[in-house]
Amino acid sequence: ASRQLKPYEVNYPTHNLELAAVVFALKIWRHYLYGESCDVFTDHKSLKYIFTQQDLNMRQRSWLELLKDYDTNIQYHPGKANVVADALSRKSGMITGIKVEEEIIRDLERLGIELFVSGQHGYLASLRIEPNLISRIKEAQKEDSEIWTIVENLNKQVEFWLDDDNVLWQDTRLVVPNDATLREALLTDAYSLPFSVHPGSTKMYHDLKQYFWWSGIKREIATFVSRCLICQQVKIEHHRASGLLQQLDIPVWK
Repeated sequence: ASRQLKPYEVNYPTHNLELAAVVFALKIWRHYLYGESCDVFTDHKSLKYIFTQQDLNMRQRSWLELLKDYDTNIQYHPGKANVVADALSRKSGMITGIKVEEEIIRDLERLGIELFVSGQHGYLASLRIEPNLISRIKEAQKEDSEIWTIVENLNKQVEFWLDDDNVLWQDTRLVVPNDATLREALLTDAYSLPFSVHPGSTKMYHDLKQYFWWSGIKREIATFVSRCLICQQVKIEHHRASGLLQQLDIPVWK
């Protein structure tokens, strides 16, 4: 896991940056690490002694409180010896050519990923909806009153248009009728792709809006994602773990 530095973190000293990286990793993998013993390897030797240092600022004390929620053992691992991580973080040079084997293409297809090549460039499309669902959307358009209202006013709405099969599009996006069952099936299909299982609402919205449109699509995606029980169970908690319940003394009546 990695991320860019926030503007206020750019001026952090190296010690704080290294400690911030440890805190970030613990938060990201909290659902795996909480309650388990884990080793943290760092190439910044002074972090080994973070629990025994006396002079800590408020930020470091805050991070230290979070570290105490975990059973962690911070170990020093020289950067030169950590060749795998070093190679990944210091990759150099440009990729001048890519040879795609047929077996790799078949693996991508099984994951629901399509590879497009245009000139000297290529890109992956990770969203692929079942053709049967696309056909259902096109058929359902014929019975939707809202879509017929749009069709009757096409001359006033330049972003909408009908193709040769009388299917309504919004620019390059297929218009999805106001059918709760159909929209639920579409969202479920997009949410469970092998390549990007259970994306967040923002990622899912950016994927879907490239191909589909309906009024309130962003709101419905956010609601759909918020109902996912699995995501609720593994999401990162941003508050300190609650303590054990303490039984209250029963008052004695006199």
